[in-house]
Amino acid sequence: MKYIYIAGPYTSDPEAHTANTIKAGQRLITMGYIPFVPHLYHFWHKQIPGSYEQWMELDFAWLRRCDAMIRLFGISDGADREVQVARDIGMPVFCGIADFITNAPTMKIT
Repeated sequence: MKYIYIAGPYTSDPEAHTANTIKAGQRLITMGYIPFVPHLYHFWHKQIPGSYEQWMELDFAWLRRCDAMIRLFGISDGADREVQVARDIGMPVFCGIADFITNAPTMKIT
Protein backbone atom coordinates (compact mmCIF):
# COMPACT_ATOMS: atom_id res chain seq x y z
CA MET A 1 0.00 0.00 0.00
CA LYS A 2 1.15 3.52 -0.76
CA TYR A 3 1.21 6.47 1.61
CA ILE A 4 -0.43 9.66 0.36
CA TYR A 5 0.08 13.05 2.04
CA ILE A 6 -2.92 15.38 1.87
CA ALA A 7 -2.04 19.09 1.85
CA GLY A 8 -4.60 21.85 1.90
CA PRO A 9 -5.86 24.99 3.57
CA TYR A 10 -6.15 25.05 7.34
CA THR A 11 -5.70 28.41 9.06
CA SER A 12 -8.59 30.32 7.47
CA ASP A 13 -11.17 27.85 8.87
CA PRO A 14 -9.54 25.06 10.91
CA GLU A 15 -12.72 23.11 11.67
CA ALA A 16 -14.08 23.09 8.11
CA HIS A 17 -10.72 22.43 6.48
CA THR A 18 -9.94 19.60 8.91
CA ALA A 19 -13.31 18.00 8.13
CA ASN A 20 -12.70 18.36 4.39
CA THR A 21 -9.26 16.79 4.62
CA ILE A 22 -10.57 13.90 6.72
CA LYS A 23 -13.16 13.23 3.98
CA ALA A 24 -10.39 13.17 1.37
CA GLY A 25 -8.42 10.78 3.56
CA GLN A 26 -11.41 8.49 3.90
CA ARG A 27 -11.81 8.43 0.14
CA LEU A 28 -8.18 7.31 -0.17
CA ILE A 29 -8.72 4.55 2.40
CA THR A 30 -11.61 3.18 0.33
CA MET A 31 -9.26 3.15 -2.67
CA GLY A 32 -6.65 1.12 -0.77
CA TYR A 33 -4.19 3.89 0.14
CA ILE A 34 -2.86 5.01 3.51
CA PRO A 35 -3.52 8.74 3.88
CA PHE A 36 -1.54 11.09 6.08
CA VAL A 37 -3.81 13.92 7.21
CA PRO A 38 -1.69 16.65 8.84
CA HIS A 39 -4.86 18.53 9.74
CA LEU A 40 -5.40 16.01 12.53
CA TYR A 41 -2.77 17.96 14.47
CA HIS A 42 -5.66 20.40 14.90
CA PHE A 43 -6.94 18.28 17.79
CA TRP A 44 -3.49 18.00 19.36
CA HIS A 45 -3.01 21.77 19.06
CA LYS A 46 -6.30 22.33 20.91
CA GLN A 47 -5.00 20.25 23.82
CA ILE A 48 -1.35 21.34 23.79
CA PRO A 49 -0.70 24.34 21.54
CA GLY A 50 2.45 24.46 19.49
CA SER A 51 3.96 27.03 17.19
CA TYR A 52 3.09 27.21 13.52
CA GLU A 53 6.67 26.25 12.61
CA GLN A 54 6.59 23.27 14.99
CA TRP A 55 3.60 21.84 13.13
CA MET A 56 5.16 22.61 9.74
CA GLU A 57 8.37 20.77 10.69
CA LEU A 58 6.36 17.73 11.73
CA ASP A 59 4.42 17.96 8.45
CA PHE A 60 7.65 18.10 6.44
CA ALA A 61 9.03 15.06 8.27
CA TRP A 62 5.93 13.00 7.51
CA LEU A 63 5.77 14.30 3.95
CA ARG A 64 9.24 12.91 3.24
CA ARG A 65 7.97 9.43 4.17
CA CYS A 66 5.05 9.46 1.76
CA ASP A 67 4.88 8.27 -1.84
CA ALA A 68 2.75 11.08 -3.30
CA MET A 69 0.87 14.23 -2.35
CA ILE A 70 -2.61 15.47 -3.06
CA ARG A 71 -2.93 19.25 -2.83
CA LEU A 72 -6.52 20.17 -2.01
CA PHE A 73 -7.85 23.40 -3.47
CA GLY A 74 -7.77 26.68 -1.59
CA ILE A 75 -5.35 29.39 -0.59
CA SER A 76 -2.72 28.18 1.88
CA ASP A 77 0.84 29.34 2.39
CA GLY A 78 1.56 26.24 4.48
CA ALA A 79 0.24 23.82 1.86
CA ASP A 80 2.21 25.71 -0.79
CA ARG A 81 5.35 25.18 1.31
CA GLU A 82 4.52 21.48 1.54
CA VAL A 83 4.11 21.29 -2.24
CA GLN A 84 7.54 22.87 -2.66
CA VAL A 85 9.12 20.27 -0.37
CA ALA A 86 7.38 17.49 -2.29
CA ARG A 87 8.64 18.85 -5.60
CA ASP A 88 12.14 19.32 -4.20
CA ILE A 89 12.31 15.60 -3.36
CA GLY A 90 10.74 14.53 -6.66
CA MET A 91 7.43 13.41 -5.21
CA PRO A 92 4.37 13.34 -7.49
CA VAL A 93 1.93 16.12 -6.59
CA PHE A 94 -1.71 15.83 -7.64
CA CYS A 95 -4.14 18.75 -7.75
CA GLY A 96 -7.14 17.39 -5.87
CA ILE A 97 -8.67 13.95 -5.51
CA ALA A 98 -9.99 13.88 -9.10
CA ASP A 99 -6.49 14.46 -10.50
CA PHE A 100 -5.15 11.70 -8.27
CA ILE A 101 -7.87 9.25 -9.33
CA THR A 102 -7.30 10.03 -13.00
CA ASN A 103 -3.51 10.13 -13.06
CA ALA A 104 -2.14 8.04 -10.18
CA PRO A 105 -2.43 4.72 -12.06
CA THR A 106 -0.30 6.10 -14.89
CA MET A 107 2.33 7.16 -12.35
CA LYS A 108 2.42 3.65 -10.79
CA ILE A 109 1.30 4.90 -7.39
CA THR A 110 -1.14 2.03 -6.76
